[in-house]
Amino acid sequence: MSELMKQEALRLLYFLVASALLGWLTGHPGWAYAAGFLGYIVLHLRQVERLQAWLKGDPAAELPEATGVWGDIFDNIHALRRDEQRAQASLLGIIERARASVAALKEAVVLIDGNGNLEWWNPAAERLLGLQADTDTGQPVTNLIRDPDFIRYFEQGPYEEALPLPSPVHTGRQLQFNLTRFGSNDRLMIVADITRLHNLEQMRKDFVANVSHELRTPLTVLSGYLETLIDQQDSIEPRWQRALQQMDAQASRMNNLVNDLLLLSRLENDARKQEPREVNVPALLVQLKNEAIAFGMDKGQVIMLDCDEGLRLLGREDELRSAFSNLVTNAVKYTPAGGRIELRWWGDGSRACFSVQDNGIGIDARHIPRLTERFYRADEARSTATGGTGLGLAIVKHVLLDHQARLDIQSAFGKGSTFTCVFPGALALR
Repeated sequence: MSELMKQEALRLLYFLVASALLGWLTGHPGWAYAAGFLGYIVLHLRQVERLQAWLKGDPAAELPEATGVWGDIFDNIHALRRDEQRAQASLLGIIERARASVAALKEAVVLIDGNGNLEWWNPAAERLLGLQADTDTGQPVTNLIRDPDFIRYFEQGPYEEALPLPSPVHTGRQLQFNLTRFGSNDRLMIVADITRLHNLEQMRKDFVANVSHELRTPLTVLSGYLETLIDQQDSIEPRWQRALQQMDAQASRMNNLVNDLLLLSRLENDARKQEPREVNVPALLVQLKNEAIAFGMDKGQVIMLDCDEGLRLLGREDELRSAFSNLVTNAVKYTPAGGRIELRWWGDGSRACFSVQDNGIGIDARHIPRLTERFYRADEARSTATGGTGLGLAIVKHVLLDHQARLDIQSAFGKGSTFTCVFPGALALR
C-alpha cells in the first residue's frame, strides 16, 4: 500500500474513532457512526466539486490546495494537463510549419474528401485552378474541373500515371494532375504547371515530323536512281556493283526509319483520330502470319497461330496492324533458323490479349524497362545487323496507350521472349 493510501486509511480511522467516542457519549452509536461516515463522504464530495470547478475553469488557473490522496490527484492531473498543452502547442507548430511549407510550393495542393468535395487547398491552387475559398469550399471537384478526361481519371482511376490537361482557367497553359488516395477514400491532388516542358516536347515532335517529312523526297529520288543503276548493272563496272547494292540497302533502311518516325509523329500529334471500329483481329493475324512466313522463309521457322475466332476488338485497325506487325517481325528477326514462334489471341472476359512468343535469343532483364524508348537497343551490333530502326516497340507502346492497353514483356537471355498486348475487357467484342 502506498504512503498516500496509508494516510487516507488513517484519516478514515480517525473518523471512526471520533464516531465511536461520540456514540459512547450520546448513547447512540449507530447514529454516531452514520454521522461519521457522512462527514467523511461530504469531505470527498467537496474535493470532487473543487476538482470539477478547476477542470471546467481557466486551464491557467492556480492549482487548488489539497492534501492526501486528493492533493496527489490534483498534482497528477495538473502534470497531465501541462504535458497535453505542450504536445498541443508542438502539434500546432508542426501544422503551421506544414501549412507554411505547402503554401510556399509552386504546385497546387488540394485535399478532397471521400465524397469528392474540395476541403482545403494552398494559394498555388487559386492561381493555377482559379479556386476561391468563399465559394468553392465543399463543392465537388468535378463541378469546377469539367474536362471529361479529368472526370474519367478522377472517378475511375487508377492513379498510377499523371494526367496532362489544358488549364481550366488560363488559355495556353498546360497542367499535370497527380492524385493519391489516403484515409477513407480521401484524395490528395497535386497540380503542376508543365507549360514549358509541354512546349519543348511539342517543339521536339514538330521538329521530328518536319525533318522526317523533308527527308522523304530526297530519299525517294536517291532510291529511284539507285534502283535504276542496279537494274543496269551489266553496263556498270563490277567494282561499283557492290557499292551500289550497299547504298541501296542503306537508303532502304533510312526510308524505313523515316516512315517509322512519321508514324510515331502521327500517333503523337493527330488529334483527329478515326472513331474506333470493330476490328476482325483473327483475320488480321492470319495475314500477319502469312507475311511473317514469307519474311523469314530462308530461316525455316515454325510459326503457329492459336486464335479465338469469335473474339473481336474495338479499335483502329491501321494502328493495331502496325503494332502487331512490329511484334511479329521482331520475333522473326531475333529467332534463329529452325526456331518456333507462337502467336496467340484470346480473352477471359476481363481482358483481351495478343501475345508473340519465341524461343529466340532473348533479352537481358536489365534492358526490359527501357525497350519501348525510342532508338534504345539492347545490343547495338545485333540490331544493326537485323536492319531495325529502334522505333518498333515505341510505336507499339503508343498504339497500346491509344487503346488504353499495356505491353507486358517476359524474357530471359538465351531462352526466348514473350510480348503480350493486354487490352481492357471493355474493348473486347463477341
